[in-house]
This record gives sequence, structure tokens and C-alpha cells, in this order.
Amino acid sequence: MKNQLTDIAGLIVGNAHDVDVKTGVTVILPDAPVLCAVDVRGGGPGTRETDALSADGSVTHAHAIVLSGGSVYGLAAADAVCTTLGAKRIGYEVAPAPVPVSPIVPAAILFDNANGGDKAWGDTPPFAMLGKQALANAGTDFDQGKAGAGYGATAGIYPGGLGSVSERVGDITVSAIIAANPIGSPYMPGTECFWAWDCEMDGEYGDRKPPTDYAPITARDTKLEFLRARGASTVIGVVATDAKLTHAELRRLAIMAQDGIALAVRPSHTPMDGDTLFALSTESTLIDEARIVALSELGAAAARCVARALSRGIYLAAS
Repeated sequence: MKNQLTDIAGLIVGNAHDVDVKTGVTVILPDAPVLCAVDVRGGGPGTRETDALSADGSVTHAHAIVLSGGSVYGLAAADAVCTTLGAKRIGYEVAPAPVPVSPIVPAAILFDNANGGDKAWGDTPPFAMLGKQALANAGTDFDQGKAGAGYGATAGIYPGGLGSVSERVGDITVSAIIAANPIGSPYMPGTECFWAWDCEMDGEYGDRKPPTDYAPITARDTKLEFLRARGASTVIGVVATDAKLTHAELRRLAIMAQDGIALAVRPSHTPMDGDTLFALSTESTLIDEARIVALSELGAAAARCVARALSRGIYLAAS
């Protein structure tokens, strides 16, 4: 295992970024339609296809997931991925060609438009191009830190980033990829220690511990000190598992995974964040024990993976 999302067979990841604009796109591509659910906790989300994945919707599987910078403009990255897949007839087919197929490409965006990059793109923002590039770059290995959807991200007043981890729960693998751009801070105030220090595995984000004499202080390192507009931040990402779950169970996994943001960032799920997590299952490993117990354990692992991936992305971006 490489401690990343692609430790789950059948999933690959591609990144692309624009140095001048200071933004980027990440694409998660399954080798077959993958069971997909979503949970949105922030008050300022920017998303695509989340209603279609709702509990009473008819769509249960996705053909790709897109994470993008650029706020609302970043949703064009998913359009580009959709059209590219559709041209290859990857998607739901309701009638033979020449009737087009319908690729399901859920997406979420984060706000990195005030990070100092050149945003004077007029009527040609770069996100469709970045979406196609990220799709073309998809593979089992991918960059983290200042990469993909995390390229232009900030976490509180610090650099944000893209991070990915995995964890084994018996015979089942749980993994996550997170683009971290939260309002809140990932660090304990006055230290370089991550809030999620106790979730860390194998020194993946610096093995930093709280000072032995640590006393809480009032935080002044969040974007709340500087915020002038709504919708300026978010944490977006994907948690994945190979466990064979129902759609309802997978949505519960996404709900529990959101706790990882609260473990790693304070404050979290604010009215100005757009915290959105997609959950994927390749449905390849059967659950042998009591399902409600197994799902609880998997959800706890998903939350840990989100906290770890978020912290790792920020650590690698700052490094």
C-alpha cells in the first residue's frame, strides 16, 4: 500500500494546475461506474450532480469525480471531463448511437480566486482545459501538497493543499483525497502542531506533538479575521472503500467522514465553507460481520482518513 486513494484497485487520480492563475483541478477516475454518495456540510457549497445522488434519486453510480479551484468557474472542469468521457461513450446509455450517452460526473469547487493569481481570464477561464489535462494525467501515482485542486488553496492564513491517505480495517481498505482550503486553521493556536496530530500514522505530516505545557489561546490565524465575502473557502474531497455497501450505507459513510474535517480544522462547517465529501465504493470486498458494526468501524476510519489527508496536504504544501 502507498498510503493514498489509489490503494483501492480500480481508482486512478489525475492533477493539473496553472502556475500563473494559481489554481488547479483533480480528477478521480474509476475503471467502471462506481457506487457514489455525497454529504454537504458547509453553508456555501459549489457542486454538480449532488441532487442526483440524493437518497431518493435514481442515480447511484458515477463515471468520474472532479475537484476544482476557481469557485463557480471551476465547475467547467467537470463539463470538460463529461464531454471527453461522452465522446468515448463512457456513461449511461439509454439508446444506441448516435444518441449520446450521459456521463455522471459529480463535482465540487473551492474558492481560491483571491490568492493573488492572475484571474483576468475574461470569457476564457482555464478550467475546461485543466479538467481535460487532469483526466489525461490520471494514474495510480499522483502529486500531493501544492497540486491539483489544492494548488492555490489556503488553510486559515496558511498554505492549503491536496493530501491523500489510506487505512486498512480488517480485509477492507478505506482511503481519502482532500483538497484543503478551509476558513478555519489546521494548527493548534500558537504552535506548528496539527489539530489532528493524534490521528497521524508513520509521521505522514511531520510527527509534531503539542507542547507539554500547552495552554489554549484565542486563535487569530483563521480567515475569519480577514474575511470580506461569503463563500471564500471550503474542504472538498473523496473517501473511498472497496467494501460492498448499499447506497444508503455509503451515504452514512460520507456523513461520518465529515467528522474528519472537524477533527482537523477549527472552526469547521461554517456558513462560509462549502464542505463537501463524495463517498465511493468499488463494491469488491464482502462484509462478513454484522453490517451495522462494520459500517460504524468503516465510518470511523473514513473520518480519520479525512483528517489525515487534510493535514498531510497542508504539511506537504508548506514543505
